[in-house]
Amino acid sequence: MDQSTSGDAPGTGLAWADVEACTLPTADRPLRVAEFDDLFTTSLRSIDQPSDTYAHLVLTGNNELAHRARRLSEAETACCSFFTFTVSEPQPGHVSLDIEVPPARANVLTGLLDRARAVLAAAS
Repeated sequence: MDQSTSGDAPGTGLAWADVEACTLPTADRPLRVAEFDDLFTTSLRSIDQPSDTYAHLVLTGNNELAHRARRLSEAETACCSFFTFTVSEPQPGHVSLDIEVPPARANVLTGLLDRARAVLAAAS
């Protein structure tokens, strides 16, 4: 699967990444895109975005899903510190992923959610 889209930051493979704000090495960026795409493809069930700076995603999967979502969230926050991810597991295999960004980074959240929505659309 091609990891780039026409809205990607040049040379990054990340439609949502602001090149100046992301400290992930350029060579690792397509791998991060693939991790998010895989999480969305295998687990994403719904997206609720009540504001430009906040989204709530519902994921379902096996008992390792919460750990997987936490690991990916922590990795993304390490290179893009403006993200705030909250992972909760109301019951095994059911995960809530809340994502917040400051207003100046709303476009970054929009880019990430555009990828997630494309996965949902392809699955239906």
